Amino acid sequence: MTSDTNTNSSNSPKSSLSGERLQKLLSQAGVGSRRELERWIKEGRISVNDEVAKLGDRATVTDKILVDGKLVKMDIKDLAARRIMIYNKPEGEVCTRSDPEGRPTVFDRLPPLKGQRWIIVGRLDINTSGLLLFTTDGELANKLMHPRNEVDREYAVRVKGDVNDEMLARLKEGVLLEDGIGKFTDIHDSGGTGLNRWFHVVLMEGRNREVRRLWDSQGVTVSRLKRVRFGCMFMPSRLKVGQFEELEQGDSDNLCAMVGLKPKRVPKKKPKDIEKQKRLLNKKAKQVPDARRKKGRR
Repeated sequence: MTSDTNTNSSNSPKSSLSGERLQKLLSQAGVGSRRELERWIKEGRISVNDEVAKLGDRATVTDKILVDGKLVKMDIKDLAARRIMIYNKPEGEVCTRSDPEGRPTVFDRLPPLKGQRWIIVGRLDINTSGLLLFTTDGELANKLMHPRNEVDREYAVRVKGDVNDEMLARLKEGVLLEDGIGKFTDIHDSGGTGLNRWFHVVLMEGRNREVRRLWDSQGVTVSRLKRVRFGCMFMPSRLKVGQFEELEQGDSDNLCAMVGLKPKRVPKKKPKDIEKQKRLLNKKAKQVPDARRKKGRR
C-alpha cells in the first residue's frame, strides 16, 4: 500500500467538482460494473483520500482510492484503452470468479491482466454453452447488460416435446413467469424432429434461465442450449469450445457504438504476446480437464 504523501486531502471528491463520478472512474479501470460499485459505495467499502466515499463523489486517477482496504492502482494509458474478449464457454463451467463447490469457472482459462481485471458481460448457467463477452471497461459492461439498451441475445436450443404453431405464437406474445412477462422476440425453426428439434430464439434481456423457463412454461424441456450471438457479435466458427479471442479495433468499435459509447484504443498485439497467449491457452486447456477428473474422483 502506498503512503499518503502522494495524495492531498484537497483533492478529495468531497471538496471538488473535478474528476469523474467515482463509480464511473472505477468501472473504467475494470474494478467492477457501475451497479456493483454503487452497491459497494453504499456499503462503505470504498474510501477516497482516507474518507469513506458516498454516492455522488468524484475522483481522479491521482486520488488515493481503496476498495476493501486495498489500493486501486490506475494508469491513464489503461483507462484510455478498452479490451474485449469473446469466449466459447463449455458446459460445466460456472460464471463466477471462484466457486465454493470447487467447480471450474469461466475465468480459469482467461489470460491474466496487470492493473485491470476482466468483467463478465451477462451470465450463462452451468449447463449452457456458447458466447460470453468479457471486458476491462465497466461502463461498457454496464451498458451491454442494462435492460433499457435492449441488446438482443440469440440462442440455439434443442427441445424435447411436441411444438406447434400456437405454442410458438404464445412464446412470442408473452408468457407470465414468476418474475414477470417473458417472451421471445423471434423464433426460427432450425430443423429436426421428435427429441432433436432445434430452434433459434432471440431475447431482449438476460433474466436468469429465461430461455429454459419459457419453454418449460409450455411443457417442453430444453435438452441443449447454446448462445450464438450477443448484439452485433456472433460466435466465430473458428473459435473452438473453451477458447477465447480478443476483439480487434473494428469489432470493438461496432459493439460500443451499439450502446452509444465512443471508441477507445484497443491495445495492439505484439507477436510475442500472441505466442505467449497461445501457450497459456494450451496450458490451461490441459489443466482444466485434469482438475475436473480429480474432482470427479472425490
